[in-house]
Amino acid sequence: MPGGDHPRPDRPVLAQVDRAAFAVALAVRLRRGGAAVGLTQLADFVRVLDAFPPHTSAELYWAVRLTLVRRRSDLDVLDDVLDRPPLPSPPAPVAGRNRDPAPGDSADEAVPLPWVTPSRPAAGEGTDRDRTRDVPDLAASALAADAQQPFETLSPARQAELAGLLTEAARGWPTRRVRRQAGPRGPRIDLRTTLARARRTGWEPLTPARRGPRRRRRRLVVLADLSESMRAQSPAYLHLMHTLTAVLDAEAFAFATTLTRLTPVLRGTGPPAAVVQRAGELVGDRFGGTRIAANVAELLHSRWAPLVRGAVVVIASDGWDADPPERLAAVLARLRRRAFRICWLNPRAAVPGFEPRVATMAAALPYCDRFLPAHSFAALAAAVGVVADAAAGPVSSTASRRSRA
Repeated sequence: MPGGDHPRPDRPVLAQVDRAAFAVALAVRLRRGGAAVGLTQLADFVRVLDAFPPHTSAELYWAVRLTLVRRRSDLDVLDDVLDRPPLPSPPAPVAGRNRDPAPGDSADEAVPLPWVTPSRPAAGEGTDRDRTRDVPDLAASALAADAQQPFETLSPARQAELAGLLTEAARGWPTRRVRRQAGPRGPRIDLRTTLARARRTGWEPLTPARRGPRRRRRRLVVLADLSESMRAQSPAYLHLMHTLTAVLDAEAFAFATTLTRLTPVLRGTGPPAAVVQRAGELVGDRFGGTRIAANVAELLHSRWAPLVRGAVVVIASDGWDADPPERLAAVLARLRRRAFRICWLNPRAAVPGFEPRVATMAAALPYCDRFLPAHSFAALAAAVGVVADAAAGPVSSTASRRSRA
């Protein structure tokens, strides 16, 4: 066989790696690229890895190509995911499990995998470049770097990946103590409920009802500006509303010239990217003008107005408004009397030396408890934490509401 005198690496490419987790991660990447990868193909790939552990990156490439890819149109997706040019032909035929590699099928020409990092060589074993890659990497450093980038520099697929940072930040949302309610456990017996139940058992209180305090999340209402001036930030803010709706059961509204409730569609099932796309298409006046005061007033006079009472209201907008500043100030004053907190997210606030000199933003600032920058996913995640702290804090005076982060 050609190349029979070349030694074959003794250690498999995926040594000490969870093969099932590796296969699932690879299938997810292929699906995100548009390839059709089903459960049957995924199971075949795992069985191949178990029966014939690949010792070179070329063997791993062809194992993936022969099991996970079944359409010619998906070959380009595979090459993009593996970050390598397509191979002209498969490796040399395998005679059992101990075959010799073909010419050029060496560790020096291993296929670079973007999620695999090389292990450190021992003394005298050469550099990392000469060793086989075998440790999976979730690319956390790349995600952390992209999380600091402005929204307009990120692709839609990358924004969907970074939306997971918002989920982690939202899970720490605080709870508050509510009125005592009947329940299976509690420090005291609920006499009224116990007697009501005893009517069905011959006035014998077989199961005493107990009463005690319960904790509940404070309601969250999000209003996002999807006007023309917020075009670059709109997809990220839709991801924010989707995360808060799914994790915290928040109420989500989008506005430009009119108000649109997005809560039902954001609570729908399906991939997050598809849900966010459907929510954006539901806003008929998206990328139009901006009427912040009119839309907040519409919310306060609509059938959803009770949702605002005692809630934390988050307004995400750059502050450009076609309505007079005096009207916005009057509307926010009414909103402030009903809501527990008002937090404003402004993507322009991250610019060095920023001052809210726009008349609308200057008129709204006295009624905001928090004024936060929101130009990147890292800033959004930090803003979620600040809003959570504001939701857990006590009621403050008007003078202490003008806090800026």
